[in-house]
Amino acid sequence: MVEKAIGITAPKSRLDEWYPQAIVKAEIADYSPVKGCMVIRPHGYGMWEHIQQYFDGRIKKLGVKNAYFPLFIPESFFKKEAQHAEGFAPEVAWIANSEEGERLAIRPTSETIMYDMYSRWIRSYRDLPLRINQWANVVRWETKATKLFLRTREFLWQEGHCVYETDEECAKETRLYLEEYQKLCEEVLGVAVIAGRKTEHEKFAGAKYTLSVEAFMPDGKGLQMATSHHLGQNFAKAFGISYLGKDEEAHLPYQNSWGISTRTIGAVIMEHGDDKGVVIPPAIAPIHCVVIPILFGKHDEAILQKAKDIQKKLKWLQVELDDRKGYTPGWKYNEWEMKGVPLRIEIGPKDIEKNCVVVIRRDTGEKQDVACKDIVSYVKACLEDIQKSMLRKSKERMAKSIVHPQNWEEVVKALDERKLVLGLFCGKIECEAGIKEKTGATSRNIPFDQKGQAGKCLHCGKETSTEIYFSKGY
Repeated sequence: MVEKAIGITAPKSRLDEWYPQAIVKAEIADYSPVKGCMVIRPHGYGMWEHIQQYFDGRIKKLGVKNAYFPLFIPESFFKKEAQHAEGFAPEVAWIANSEEGERLAIRPTSETIMYDMYSRWIRSYRDLPLRINQWANVVRWETKATKLFLRTREFLWQEGHCVYETDEECAKETRLYLEEYQKLCEEVLGVAVIAGRKTEHEKFAGAKYTLSVEAFMPDGKGLQMATSHHLGQNFAKAFGISYLGKDEEAHLPYQNSWGISTRTIGAVIMEHGDDKGVVIPPAIAPIHCVVIPILFGKHDEAILQKAKDIQKKLKWLQVELDDRKGYTPGWKYNEWEMKGVPLRIEIGPKDIEKNCVVVIRRDTGEKQDVACKDIVSYVKACLEDIQKSMLRKSKERMAKSIVHPQNWEEVVKALDERKLVLGLFCGKIECEAGIKEKTGATSRNIPFDQKGQAGKCLHCGKETSTEIYFSKGY
């Protein structure tokens, strides 16, 4: 017997302990020998591939084309846009570069290197709109403790960068890309999010404004899932991007940038996992179903053949046949549950007699005897139901986490209890800084859906009608 203990030793209620164990033991990712970095294993990278495939297809339908730009960015490029340079200064990793006489940054984001090229490519209104995206890695020199997928020095993402003739067109598509992110988070990842606008204090460095979708994790912390930035004309001015309009006059264009990263995988793990391990939504599952033949000797050949037949019937999915020797069925069940595979199909001697199989849902543990002739339709319907159910549970949990305090004392109490606070806020940068200093909480975003009722800011008492979300964060 070659079995060994592989289970997670901490319950999910102790998320700080559970989370890294769930990722490493489910073979999603592992710690790299390079400090602050991680290795994404095939089981985890398969999730990212599904995210890529879905979102890449969506943005291509919107006219976005993929390209690739250098990893290295001259220091002088950052200095062209002062707010941007200041905002990223603490996170930039630099390389001494004696050949060219200035340091090179390892890409923390690509606005500067891309916009230098845009200034060469854009000449006329006929060149607009320009919509380009790249799938890439970025480096942000985090000094805090590594938290797989949530805080690492290198991570994977996509970043879209578009250029438009008018402010109205830019604003429209800045919102459009955010809506695409919301669909991705909810319909594909099964994670409920709040869509809204970042405060002036939390907006992207150099942007006119920033939109975001925010999740709220089971440990009571907000998690920014994706952002879409309206950059105005700031970068066009800094990088000399202009075009000849229909009026034959020179004009500055408007720009936006938008991105989502492998952080989304961390959100999926925290949102859906349980004491047994990871639970993966079918839409991004690297393996949709595992077939486990229960072999005892007498009917092994027939059982194994039936297992192969079932695998063949489900060939439109990613199906794993686990016929490994030296492991008990129970050990295999635990391993695949820990890895979060949405469905498990068991086939034993009694099932052969009845010409059926047992199908077990990972999300609920529900078992169902299913006739072999019905397996395709049942699995299809079951996977669809799991996907919807995971989002429904996420939305229900978020709704229960939101509180509406009426005064500062209630705000402090709610934040201490790791709740998601929704209340009136004046929007002043100094007021927001005061809230963070006193509670450690930060603003998540200003939701688009506003009631418009006037009242007093929960912190400073000034008159306002703007509601905003606050919580502890990562």
